[in-house]
Amino acid sequence: MPPRAAIVASGSELVRGDRNDRNGPFLAADLLRRGVVPARITVVGDDHADLEDALREGLAYDLLVVSGGLGPTHDDRTIELLARAAGVGLHVDEELAGQIEQRSRMVAARLHRPYADFEEGVRKQATLPEGAQWVGLVGTAPAVVLALGEHVVVALPGPPRELQELWPRVCETAPMRDVLARAVAAKRRVLRMFGVSESAVAQALAAAGGDGDGVGVTICARDFEIHVDLFVAPGADTRADEIERGFEEAAGAYVFSHDERSTAELVLDLLRERGLTIGTAESCTGGLVAARLTDVPGSSDIFRGAVVAYGNEVKEAQLGVPGDVLARFGAVSAETAAAMAAGARGTLGVDVAVAVTGVAGPGGGTAEKPVGLVFLHAVGPGGELARRLDFPGDRETIRLRSAVAALHLVRTLVTKS
Repeated sequence: MPPRAAIVASGSELVRGDRNDRNGPFLAADLLRRGVVPARITVVGDDHADLEDALREGLAYDLLVVSGGLGPTHDDRTIELLARAAGVGLHVDEELAGQIEQRSRMVAARLHRPYADFEEGVRKQATLPEGAQWVGLVGTAPAVVLALGEHVVVALPGPPRELQELWPRVCETAPMRDVLARAVAAKRRVLRMFGVSESAVAQALAAAGGDGDGVGVTICARDFEIHVDLFVAPGADTRADEIERGFEEAAGAYVFSHDERSTAELVLDLLRERGLTIGTAESCTGGLVAARLTDVPGSSDIFRGAVVAYGNEVKEAQLGVPGDVLARFGAVSAETAAAMAAGARGTLGVDVAVAVTGVAGPGGGTAEKPVGLVFLHAVGPGGELARRLDFPGDRETIRLRSAVAALHLVRTLVTKS
């Protein structure tokens, strides 16, 4: 049986909703790739009793990974509570203290503050459970690894950048190598679908005989797409082929990818292969389509720019939308979307342009043009495509779904060109 892991993400800001937990999903995905089963992710605040309870429960698993609470302040008590839960003592690691002191003195000098302000926190952050080892520093909080018989505990800093940089080093330690040696990494196959419901995909899986026999299947609605992952144990490739064929037969028309690239990455790669550039003209999405494209490193060779034309006067002045089109059909119309796309193509000097205009709500809707009505238009050297969509949901949902749909409209246009 593969080792099982519990992940604890600590921090009251996570429980309050001030910040989303990025560490739990990152760790779970990485462990799964390594063959360790992420059995649970617990998000817990800074209350000491709650955190200690979560740590005690996590110690029952082969691997416990906790993030956060390693800082210098009074409420950063992960190490203390972890030692208590594990039944071990604490000590100050002098080598670690020296390295944290060097970093803290540099920070103190940069902030023009006396080092004495940092000294107590340095000793606190250099305090480790008996038997633990520390692994590297990115900020002033180390990664900590503690072996407890066949169980292993890892404590990591809360900032995602620090955690993600330290995690590979943690996986090279002897206790983690022992855990990973018992793991059996399953092969992973992916299908990404757009335009089909989650229930229809679930029915396709049932028609294919369901999962099992060495193949685990997850179906997840993510970013208004359906992501299907097949985890294939050694020797189960034939069964995986059968399930994958079942999906293709039932929903093949909706499958747009067999890899883990984001839709924006996929669109940019398609454009790059054809030597095409792109720009956007956005009204109700307010630049969300452009943001998704520019989130991809290296997008600057393909993406040229965007015009966020919220007001009609901007649509006319910047995109050249004729005033009579706006007067006759309105800002939210197929005709205006087409004019916006054509205008963006000329204004931005791009090969492909996509336009979005709609009623995101919560107000502004009418009987003829209700909240959720969105018009998309994409134009390129090989032609153009238009879509009218009626989205349910709140303002954020409508805007996000519109942005995703716009990317898929471009993908369809470019693929067919």
